[in-house]
Amino acid sequence: MIWFQIFWEFFKAGLFAAGGGLATLPFLYAISESTGWFSTADIANMIAISESTPGPLGVNMATYAGYQTLGIAGGIWATLSLTSPALFVITAVSKALDKFKNALLVEKIFYGLRPCSIALITAAGLGVAKISLLNIKNDISAPNILSFFDWKCILLAVIMWYALWRFKKHPVIYIAVSAAIGIFFEL
Repeated sequence: MIWFQIFWEFFKAGLFAAGGGLATLPFLYAISESTGWFSTADIANMIAISESTPGPLGVNMATYAGYQTLGIAGGIWATLSLTSPALFVITAVSKALDKFKNALLVEKIFYGLRPCSIALITAAGLGVAKISLLNIKNDISAPNILSFFDWKCILLAVIMWYALWRFKKHPVIYIAVSAAIGIFFEL
């Protein structure tokens, strides 16, 4: 039964996550909540790792969840489950796109899909920000509202955003620097 559940959860994510790796994040959060195969913190950690490793985030997360649940075979199974819809869809679309690429209906479909992809990625980004920048462990009886924010992480995020914007170096550099800062300052 678990084999089918892994297949179905990751197949759905692969089928409906239009927009690439980050668009799988809302689906990964839903899988996390419904199955417990990985935590939302695992997703945030995988995002950081995925930015410096080969492969899209969704594939890395599927491999991780499958491996954690069923070992190496589970990692392969979950990865194939996530990627198989794209194989089928892109094969069908590529055949039809040449024929219909200038059709008004196709243009309208893409016009609608782009904002949907933005919404999915933004929602996922806000979820990661919530995990990374807020002290979720504080309860409602915290002394003041400022204690809900992880100010060191917010400062690091702002500095890294500025450095990315200003210097435009390879993302691995910023990931390595952030990891070193996290170790040094015990973030």
